Amino acid sequence: MFDEEWPDGPVVLGVGWDCSEHLIRTAVALAGDLGQHLVCAFVDPASYLTEWEPAVQRTVLSLDPAINDEADFPFKQLQRKLGCILGQPGETWSFRVLNGDVSKALSRLAESTGASLIIVGADRPGSLACVDRTLEGSVSASLTHQQRHPVLIIP
Repeated sequence: MFDEEWPDGPVVLGVGWDCSEHLIRTAVALAGDLGQHLVCAFVDPASYLTEWEPAVQRTVLSLDPAINDEADFPFKQLQRKLGCILGQPGETWSFRVLNGDVSKALSRLAESTGASLIIVGADRPGSLACVDRTLEGSVSASLTHQQRHPVLIIP
């Protein structure tokens, strides 16, 4: 009964700069159990989408247009971390870099790929994280309220 009701499509995993190995391993295990491809998506909130045309490459601009070699560092380091845990990207998993508001970008990716599930980590504890959530909002809360794909929040 579960196989008949579960939608077909990749599993989208929202990964941040400091995502845990537990989150990554749990997501890849679940995607494997479902027989689905895992799409690991990093959203760069320091840039924004200037045009949305699914048939062609999207254009993005940085909110901080100064040339900064460190701007590429977080997602490249994250891609290496994912590769160490999951092996080379290919049939079982892939990596995407998105731009703009995190929850909206993950929702757009889920919609465009026909995702069966979105996985994100739970909100971080602590007073600094609370300030972030107050200013920027909670990604997990925003996802659960704004789109139709199932969302799994992993502590």
